Amino acid sequence: MLYDQAFLPIRLHVASYCSLQENIFVRDYMLLQILSSSVYNQRNDRRPFACEGAPGGMGTKKKGTSMKKMKNRLTAIAAVAFAAVLACGVLAGCSSDKGEQKAEQPEQTAAATLEGKSLNIYCGAGMTKPFQEIADAFKAETGCEMNITFANAAQIQTQINTTQEGDFFIAGSADELKPVNDFVATSTDLVKHIPVLVVPADNPKGIQTVSDLVKCDTLLLGDPESTPIGKIAVKAMTDAGIMEQVKASGAITTSTTAPQIAEALAKGEGDAAIVWKENAGKDGLTILENSGMENYVKTVPSAELTCVADADAVKAFSEFLQTETAKSIWTKFGYELV
Repeated sequence: MLYDQAFLPIRLHVASYCSLQENIFVRDYMLLQILSSSVYNQRNDRRPFACEGAPGGMGTKKKGTSMKKMKNRLTAIAAVAFAAVLACGVLAGCSSDKGEQKAEQPEQTAAATLEGKSLNIYCGAGMTKPFQEIADAFKAETGCEMNITFANAAQIQTQINTTQEGDFFIAGSADELKPVNDFVATSTDLVKHIPVLVVPADNPKGIQTVSDLVKCDTLLLGDPESTPIGKIAVKAMTDAGIMEQVKASGAITTSTTAPQIAEALAKGEGDAAIVWKENAGKDGLTILENSGMENYVKTVPSAELTCVADADAVKAFSEFLQTETAKSIWTKFGYELV
């Protein structure tokens, strides 16, 4: 009876409080009741309280007085203990909530963040293989759709100026950005674009340097009007003082993309060619070292266009191009990092 009376106010308060809390508080309160009951029972089993004026310092108090004091003590003890339990429960709950939020954070980061979004990108045809692999890796990581147009520089420049659409232009060199400069917001160098002089494996004309190209019956070059590799070839031959002689001989055959040039040479359709290093890895072709082409290395820029459709997707891809994943793909195809 005394126990019930002592805890009645607390029970009423707990009933109201626990209705708003998780089950953990109810559990803690039940444990508190058990512990408090044990304390009360132990007190009843102890010797009588010391009483003033009793012989030997021992005696009995009046029942009403001792019971009332005991009730007040138990009520105070229970209130303090229960407050401590509630404080622990609240702290545990807060800690649990924070833990759950932290646990959820990596899931949100790892999940595809660009589902339903897309990017429209222009890229020089000579970089088709590495850039397609980079685009596929980005899509796999983010869920973003990658719409890529591979073409020669002149075709891309015309499309950007005409449609005024697109998010990126991955050009063969910074020079190729000049005709679309009004649409370039920012530009970042990605990798070195290395031109090389290549010949058939048996090298029938004995070509070793750019100056030896005068020996060619058929010289395969990129179109200087539409491709950066064609412009570089003309510059190298002009600097070597052989451009007019080779041109007059009628030996030059042009193509609109570097991959087409390398493919034709591998099929035995020429004596030599100037292409990008990444396009020269075909069977039956030999790259000539110290040919003079090492003086014409360019850089591949990633240009963000002013006509972007989705700023978040553009930002995410710009950052991805600087990751080790993207860099390792470039180097796998023979590019050198800037």
